[in-house]
Amino acid sequence: MQFKSTMVVLGAKSSKGEFQGRPYDSTQIFYKADLQEGDNFVGEVGESIKWGTSANFQKIKDCEFPLVADVVMEQVSNGKTSALVLIDLVPQRQPEKQTSVSPLTQKPA
Repeated sequence: MQFKSTMVVLGAKSSKGEFQGRPYDSTQIFYKADLQEGDNFVGEVGESIKWGTSANFQKIKDCEFPLVADVVMEQVSNGKTSALVLIDLVPQRQPEKQTSVSPLTQKPA
């Protein structure tokens, strides 16, 4: 089952190479998640999820973090356990940084 959501991406890490003769190639996304409600829980945590190959890292490596992204995720199961898979991640357009001068810091003409 696929669904769309929005997440705050805190960072990303790519890994590509070979270990003991086996190739590996992945991108891991770190995102902000709420802790479950309860007497012993409060606040937020950072979680991680894999997002395909290291080619995906190239799509976001120059973004400013943290960033808000629209994501497509899929919940899959092997019949015993279920897992979330990140299918797509598209950063939302960030507003341009304004470089206006405050009237208090302007020099008189």
